[in-house]
Amino acid sequence: MTLEQAEGFVKLALAGIDREYPNKTGHVTVGPDDLKSPRAMHPVFYGHFDWHSSIHGHWILVRLLKRFPHASFAAEVRNALKRHLTAEGLKAETEYFQQKENRSFERMYGWAWALRLATEFHAWNDADGREWATNFAPLERELTALAKDYLPRLDWPVRCGFHPESGFALAQMLDYARKTGDLEFEKLLLEKARAFYAKDQSYPVAYEPSGNDFFSPGLNVADLIRRVLPADEFRPWLLAYLPDLEAGKAGNLLTPVSVNDLTDGQLVHLAGLNLSRAWTMRGIASVLLESDSRKKILLESSAQHTRAGLAQVASGHYEGDHWLASFAVYLLDDVGL
Repeated sequence: MTLEQAEGFVKLALAGIDREYPNKTGHVTVGPDDLKSPRAMHPVFYGHFDWHSSIHGHWILVRLLKRFPHASFAAEVRNALKRHLTAEGLKAETEYFQQKENRSFERMYGWAWALRLATEFHAWNDADGREWATNFAPLERELTALAKDYLPRLDWPVRCGFHPESGFALAQMLDYARKTGDLEFEKLLLEKARAFYAKDQSYPVAYEPSGNDFFSPGLNVADLIRRVLPADEFRPWLLAYLPDLEAGKAGNLLTPVSVNDLTDGQLVHLAGLNLSRAWTMRGIASVLLESDSRKKILLESSAQHTRAGLAQVASGHYEGDHWLASFAVYLLDDVGL
C-alpha cells in the first residue's frame, strides 16, 4: 500500500466516523422507551451507516496510524480516535451487549471485526494505543465471552456471501486468539472449523456468486482451513475441495464480477466481493509450493480482482464509501497473512 492510497482510505474513514445518518441500527426494541438514536445506543460506533461499518472505520484509522505514524493525516486521526475511544463510551458499548435482547447483535460478523480491531491494540508500543487498548478491553472481553458461549451451540456452518457467513468470522477470531495467546478460544475455534469444513469436498463453484455477495463462502472456507491445517495437509485438502483448480477451472470464482449500480446498497456488495476474493486467493496461495500450478492461477486471479475492486472503493456514493476502504486496506496490507 502506498501513502497516497492510505491518505484516500483515511479520508473515507474520517468522513463517516461522525456521520450518524443515514443509519441502519439492527436494534431490537422492547418498548416505546427503547426507541433511541444511533448515537444514544452506541456512543462510540454510531457512524458509517451501521455498527460493524463503524468498527471498520475505526480499524482503518488505527491500522493506518500504526502503518504511517508520521503521515500528514496522523494528528487528525489521533484526535478522532481520542474523541471516540473513551473509557466511558466503550463502557456503554459493552453494556449494550449485556442486555438479553442484544446478545446476538452483530453476531458474528461485527464481533469478528471488533476483535480484529482489538488485535491492533495488542503489542502496540504507543502511549495512546495503550490507553485505547485499556478502554477497549471490556468490550473485547464481552465479545470473546459471547463467542465462546455461542460457538458450542452452533451445530452447522453458515454458508452465504454476506454478514452471517461463518468462515470469515472464525478466521478472524482465530487470528485474534493466536495474537493474544487465548489458548482456550483457539482450541474451540480449531475444533469448530474442523467440524464444519475439514471434510468438505468438491465445493459447488457453479453456485457462486449470488447477487449481493461481498464474500465468496467457498474461498472463505479455504482461507480459514489454510490457518487450521498444516501446509502439507492443506494442499491435498484443497485438491479435494477444488479438484479442477489445477486446470484453471473454478466456476466463476476466478473471474472478477461487475457492479451495475454503485448507488444500490446491496448491489455494491459485489465491489467488496472482488476485494475479499483477492485476499482469500492470496491467503490460499501463500501456503502452496512454488511448483504448484494452483499458486500461479490464484495469484493471477487475485491481481485481476484487486484491480477491479480498487477501482470502485471511492465512488462518491455513501452506499459503498462507508465500508469498502476497510476491505481495500485488509487486502493491500496483507492483514490476513
